[in-house]
Amino acid sequence: MHTADITIENITKIEGTAGLKVKIVDDKVVDLKFMIKDYRRFYAKAVEGKPFVAVPSFISRICGTCSIAHLLCSIEAIEKSQGIIPSDQTKLLRRLTYNGLMIRDHALHLYFFVLPDLLGIDSILDIPDEDGNLGHQLLHDSFDIKEVGSDLSVMISGAAIHAPLPTVGGFLKMPDPSLFPTMIDRLEKIRVQVLRGIEAFSKMPDVLVRNSDYLCLKNSDHYDFLEGNIVNSSGRITTEEHFHDFLHSVIIPYSQSEGYIFSDTHDDYLVGALARINLEKELLNQRTKTDAAKYLDIFPSNNVYHNNLAQAIEILNCVDDSIEILKSIKLVEEKPITQPPKAGVGVGVVEAPRGTLYHHVETDSKGRIKNYDVIVPTAQNQINIENDLKKYFGANLDKDEQTLKLNAEKIIRAYDPCMSCATNFLKIKWIRS
Repeated sequence: MHTADITIENITKIEGTAGLKVKIVDDKVVDLKFMIKDYRRFYAKAVEGKPFVAVPSFISRICGTCSIAHLLCSIEAIEKSQGIIPSDQTKLLRRLTYNGLMIRDHALHLYFFVLPDLLGIDSILDIPDEDGNLGHQLLHDSFDIKEVGSDLSVMISGAAIHAPLPTVGGFLKMPDPSLFPTMIDRLEKIRVQVLRGIEAFSKMPDVLVRNSDYLCLKNSDHYDFLEGNIVNSSGRITTEEHFHDFLHSVIIPYSQSEGYIFSDTHDDYLVGALARINLEKELLNQRTKTDAAKYLDIFPSNNVYHNNLAQAIEILNCVDDSIEILKSIKLVEEKPITQPPKAGVGVGVVEAPRGTLYHHVETDSKGRIKNYDVIVPTAQNQINIENDLKKYFGANLDKDEQTLKLNAEKIIRAYDPCMSCATNFLKIKWIRS
């Protein structure tokens, strides 16, 4: 009979630190724990009492890889608390900034973390340094793709990480439009590399199918990471302001992050690129839909590994969307919208690379933060990840322990989790005498 305790203290090639413990007795999984283990950092508590204008830059430090997601989500929440409506030009510039984030962040995950799984090697350091080798070509493609994504964010928002120019009400400085033609050319040149990546990740042989609900932010006009309503695959729709009503938080005693299930059905769900492509592939850029048509036919999909393919397609969409905006935008000089601070409540929801991100802010009459809350994608995916692992182990106990460990790590990596974000948001009961 198969009896074992499988422990993975530190899962490799993910953002942050996570662990897994599996107890198997008489060919049955009797206990499985997926643990988010990074130290708690209390960003949401630290901003209390601060003036709202200083908060987005501070709160973006939650994550070093997708800081722009936290930055723009925080800005949106604060603007709504103050009744500030950004201009159409500001919205387009934020969209360009965000496209740069998605291109860079998805490329980091796919080519540095997932590519070794696709090639059957331990890390990118094991890729042969020789022309004609697919892994070698894809890795060098990734350098070009990541560089263009980073430079797009730098051009629009001042930096790829902790961008200094986006602020409440607009941008502190307008980008230089003389740089746009060169950026358009660079985006055009990486398209062939992005398409080669889509082809490669479409051939990933791993399969884990589990019927899951999906959730994302959806704009009725175009594939959008920044505006829309919250939708799920069972047809429920709600506004950003009521997103929290969708969710029921679950304390997971062995993890440093809360988990989430739907408030009405208590089912788990998945957020991220797979959810977005499943629920809104028809809204992708027309050029993307044309060139990625045979890969889009795969969706909707319940194979968790297709999250990787979905990210690869999103890179192409961000490239094509950016080209269109840069060709058409006519910049005018704008200063950030300002007005006297007031008491208010605001909610920001954006699609971070890893899924739906929620910021909630409450300000006092002087514009200081009274309360701040954040719900991140990895926390929302935590229970779904654990249930996927339970299905995998329950169906594969005939395999050797090393194979079980490797495939468990690959399943977790497919979600592109960011533990550094997830550990920030436990609710705290403060006891003072």
